[in-house]
Amino acid sequence: MFPPGFAPTSSSVDSPLGSTSTHLSYEDKEKYSTPISSGSHLGKDEHERDDATASTLSTLPTDLPSPRIQQGPRSSRRRRLILALFITGPILLALGVGIPVGLASMKAKQLNAGSAASTKQSNGGSPQSTDSSHPVRPITGGDGSLVTMVDGSTFTYSNKFGGFWTSDPNNPTSDSARPNSWTPPLNQTWDFNTDKIYGVNLGGLFVLEPFISPGLFQKYPGAVDEWTLTTMMAEDTANGGLSQLEHHYDTFITEKDIAEIAGAGLNWVRLPIPFWAIETWPGEPFLAKTSWKYIIRLIGWCRKYGLRVNLDLHTIPGSQNGYNHSGRYGQVNFLHGTMGLANAQRALNYIRIITEFISQPEWRNVVPMFGILNEPLMPTIGINQLQSFYVEVYRIVRSITGYGTGKGPYIGFHEGFSGPDPWAGFMRGADRVVLDMHPYFAFSGGTASDPIATGTGPTAGGVWPGRACQRWDNLFSSSRANYGISVAGEWSNGWNDCGLFLNGVGFAPTFGGSCEDWENSANWDAATKAGLLHFATASMDALDSWFFWTWKIGNSTRGIVESPLWSYQLGLEGGWMPTDPRTAAGTCAALEVSLTPAPTPYPSWMTGGNGTGIPQDVDQLTWPPATILNGGPPGQLPQYTATATPTTLAPPSATGTDGKNLNFGSGWFNAQDTVLAPGPISGCDYPDAWDSTQAATISSACVPQAAQ
Repeated sequence: MFPPGFAPTSSSVDSPLGSTSTHLSYEDKEKYSTPISSGSHLGKDEHERDDATASTLSTLPTDLPSPRIQQGPRSSRRRRLILALFITGPILLALGVGIPVGLASMKAKQLNAGSAASTKQSNGGSPQSTDSSHPVRPITGGDGSLVTMVDGSTFTYSNKFGGFWTSDPNNPTSDSARPNSWTPPLNQTWDFNTDKIYGVNLGGLFVLEPFISPGLFQKYPGAVDEWTLTTMMAEDTANGGLSQLEHHYDTFITEKDIAEIAGAGLNWVRLPIPFWAIETWPGEPFLAKTSWKYIIRLIGWCRKYGLRVNLDLHTIPGSQNGYNHSGRYGQVNFLHGTMGLANAQRALNYIRIITEFISQPEWRNVVPMFGILNEPLMPTIGINQLQSFYVEVYRIVRSITGYGTGKGPYIGFHEGFSGPDPWAGFMRGADRVVLDMHPYFAFSGGTASDPIATGTGPTAGGVWPGRACQRWDNLFSSSRANYGISVAGEWSNGWNDCGLFLNGVGFAPTFGGSCEDWENSANWDAATKAGLLHFATASMDALDSWFFWTWKIGNSTRGIVESPLWSYQLGLEGGWMPTDPRTAAGTCAALEVSLTPAPTPYPSWMTGGNGTGIPQDVDQLTWPPATILNGGPPGQLPQYTATATPTTLAPPSATGTDGKNLNFGSGWFNAQDTVLAPGPISGCDYPDAWDSTQAATISSACVPQAAQ
């Protein structure tokens, strides 16, 4: 997501700052092809998967509580559940792929061995214990089933779409869950020819943004990004220092949120993560090596409810765009400036480390897509430089995973705020590469004159639903026809840019009207909600495969959500988001806008079908690129050398009911990948990696002899 005061410019600049920038808005690209025919459909025919769903659901318990998410009653049944928790606590750790730190003392071997041995499976996989003194919880459940979380609290799972959760303490990576009847279970292959992504972002969880967690930023006046927030928070030891961030990781999104996402008819989540989940280098104030255990826990919850994860590397050393959600606001020092190449070397290493983890058999079903770089500012970085980086990323990833279906993730490349045109024909023949675009109305300007709280029925929302149909279809039909598989990695209901800190701390909205009502949904009447609902379904229909930004917005110090147009969860509660995303199909046709169908089936190499993936026409895109803008040729720039031991991301640890350790992988998929990680050159006094304006004369000691 990018604010208008920080939008990409039409020419290469040294910094994305500047009030006179010419914004590149998707709406201005009239050259995109005109929609020619309707192509809306619901994805793979539900009947193809109903048999598997019916087989599983027919075995689920029938005497279950009311099918809505709620806290369990404090009854004798609750006391029995709590007792069971103390007996089987480590089983719950395996169910949720729990936090692998600090729980080592919880051992499943405390279970009575005789009871575990006498446990047998019923037809539905729900264990039946013959020992009433040691009750065993169900390992699967559908609509109305009771879910017990690690802390002992319970809620009732609500899913009206045939979805079911699975959580087997002795086989936690079976990947048999599914969120609904029209989405394949995790252990079946996703097919972009027939399956549609109905997804939501979990923004602001592990990469903080002021408008998503305004309360934290309001607590520390002067904090504008995570760099300044963590700096100020670390000094505030009286209030817990950086432990406040870990508390945020632990509580902002819970297992109930993931269950609600599945119950809302969604089937994917996009999960932004920071590079400092792996490590930080000296001078970087971020909370290092702490969020990873919570990232793994969250992926475990997604596995439990059958949700696929698009893991997105949202931050890069030096910043890839200068936005507050890149870690530090201000400059672009990735592939740009004096330290641009060195920062790119670190980024490649982090991409490699994450790829090694998610390509393991234990994780590749639940994380089938990896967005390797969020929103790089291509007008500043340069198209040849960015495409060169993408080709090198592809080489690294596929050298780890191999080629073809099931071998590592789809690789997501963001288009750099350029639209699809520069990417037409890019990397033809590459194995499973997806173009990621983030279409927003809010940051394009010119939105003040047309109201959305107008009209009824098919005219609700005024001109906005029709605009969404036309513009998003033009954008994505062009991309799918000339590039290939394309998804909307972010979009929102923000038809204006109203919202506390939406444009960044200290930046006022550009909306010409009053933002007061748009920052408090309690003021919205039925016409407003109807207009927003129509706008949302039109966007869904035109985008086809998408991730809404974002699931949840935290309260401000006023105790309310002050960016309600950006919260899917609040929209469900308030009635301006559809309770079933499939109902969006046909919205544009009703507005007399014909959507261009996707050019399916896609060539087999796009979906991993032919087992090969050598990209064409990329020989000119060498790594490193011939020059770094505002820096110079690589032979004159500071670099790192392969001298460090690469970090391995830790898998969770848990034991089964027999007390034996469960297998969640080692954290490193390809044992033949033994290349050392980048490290500083001895004797080099490196310039500030986050501030190219302070760069002095480059010492030859900072440039490897081979590069010179």
